[in-house]
Amino acid sequence: MHHMTNNFQNTARAKFRPLLWIMAGCIIVLLPIFIFWTSDNINRQKRAIERLLTDKGESIIINFEFFTRANMMAPMENRFPVPDAFNQLRDQNPMQSLVTIISQNPDISFIMLTDFEGIITNHSNPDQIGETYDKKIDFKKLIETKELMKREVTGRDGGRVFEVYRLFLPEINMQGPFNRQGSGPQQRNRRNFYMVNPYYPEEESRIIYVGLDMSHIEAQSREDTREFIKKGFYLLLIGFAGISVLILVQAYRTAQTSLSRIKALSDNIVENMPIGLIVLDTDSKIVSFNYIAETLLHMPGEDTLGKPVAEKLPEDLIQLINELQLNEKNIVKELEIDLEEHGKVYLDLNLSILKDNSGTLLGYIILFRDLSEVKELKKEVERSTRLASIGRLAAGVAHEIRNPLSSIKGFATYFGERYKDVPEDKNTAQIMVSEVERLNRVITQLLDFARPVDIKKEILDIRKVINHSTKMIERNANEHNISVKVDIAPGIPHISFDTDRMNQVFLNLFLNSIEAMENGGELSVKADYDKDMEIVRITVSDTGKGIAPGDIGSIFDPYFTTKQSGTGLGLAIVHRIIESHNGEIKVDSNPEQGTNVIITLPL
Repeated sequence: MHHMTNNFQNTARAKFRPLLWIMAGCIIVLLPIFIFWTSDNINRQKRAIERLLTDKGESIIINFEFFTRANMMAPMENRFPVPDAFNQLRDQNPMQSLVTIISQNPDISFIMLTDFEGIITNHSNPDQIGETYDKKIDFKKLIETKELMKREVTGRDGGRVFEVYRLFLPEINMQGPFNRQGSGPQQRNRRNFYMVNPYYPEEESRIIYVGLDMSHIEAQSREDTREFIKKGFYLLLIGFAGISVLILVQAYRTAQTSLSRIKALSDNIVENMPIGLIVLDTDSKIVSFNYIAETLLHMPGEDTLGKPVAEKLPEDLIQLINELQLNEKNIVKELEIDLEEHGKVYLDLNLSILKDNSGTLLGYIILFRDLSEVKELKKEVERSTRLASIGRLAAGVAHEIRNPLSSIKGFATYFGERYKDVPEDKNTAQIMVSEVERLNRVITQLLDFARPVDIKKEILDIRKVINHSTKMIERNANEHNISVKVDIAPGIPHISFDTDRMNQVFLNLFLNSIEAMENGGELSVKADYDKDMEIVRITVSDTGKGIAPGDIGSIFDPYFTTKQSGTGLGLAIVHRIIESHNGEIKVDSNPEQGTNVIITLPL
């Protein structure tokens, strides 16, 4: 259980690790952009507020100067109307009355005028008149440049105040609007009066200060800053989501591409692997069935996929699957399965359980391969080993038997000559000589079988050997009422073989076929060329009595024969000759239907 938990945790980490890297990458990329964009907007807002306050302060100063000029030049009855509460103040100190009136604007924190020593001469708060305001101002520069200056100061209540100040310039512009009001004597006298009697002599010039309350603007600025940060945060989220979506889409496409490639690769491997594969789901339904499985079990895949295993697979295999599901242990077993119409097949089976990393059951896998050829090879090796032992034994026995046979033949000949006048004894002696000669022939064949086959290969035309061999048995076939049919495909290339040995093979096979057709029949010889496998295939067929199924596995064994007069070495020698040519010989026979002997020789 602990191992399964660790696997689950590792799988979870593996799934979420790419997402964490994506989030970290998006934050690293987008956070500096968000900070820059937000700070830039806040700084621009501050600059805009500063310009607004500067323009507003300058506008108040210009208006104040304008009212000063207009109020000082106009007669008493034509001056700008003010509330009665300011009349007395205006009569006593006109400048102070203007300061008091204009500073009533709620956005104006204060208006004041000072001399070049910093002494307050006029202030919106009369209690501060006579106090020293700021001696650090460069009054000389203000007089020379007459520039508008600005700064932030702290008010008496502790709040921030935006202050605008410059040289107070209430003098009349002779080209201004007052010059266009008329050119009569009265107007000229009014201008001349002011020019002669300015409100402030030059030596008593003033500095005008306008303080603007920043509390409302600061509140709005803070609100705007919060909005900027909020919008920036939203944009950050949108950007983060957009980049994440793009990365995830790209990752998804990459994963899909990789998955498609892996699927194509796995499908190709599964379909072309040299062993059969069957995959079952948890409901015991077939979900994968490759080509080798179709071939070995003779079941088309399209009719098998999605079907319950109990409906399609042989009973013996189903029992193993049930055992696998019950015990949940892998099964390795060799099993011979009867496919009814297609005969028996010998399989090497490997049944295993398919689970994911968390231990969840996904299905079952069945791997198998055909052991029929392996089984045949084992039989062939055993037979070759047995034949080699028999050959060595036969060679020794043959040499030991041959010497006494020579003596027996000599004595039989001697007695035949000595008792030639006695017919019965002479006949007995002749029988002894013929039997010794027959036994000597058997021993000679045995020695031929035991010693290595001497092969002298040449590049020749196999058709000539086949035609020569059939002509040699043509008379014998006619005597037994057997027709001989030869069918050789055109284009068979020349191959390497020993002419005498191959002629011996064909004669032996033809004579066996003739003996199998006691009541006549047909002997056919076919030859063709397989270009893909680069082999020449020769098939010798007859319509005789055939070979019993139990005898087919032993027909190439020495001394195995079903003939009363046979030695049982003919087919064994044929088999050795074909093997020495690196070829193969197989026999297919059905009782009472005939026999087919197939020889394949490599190019």
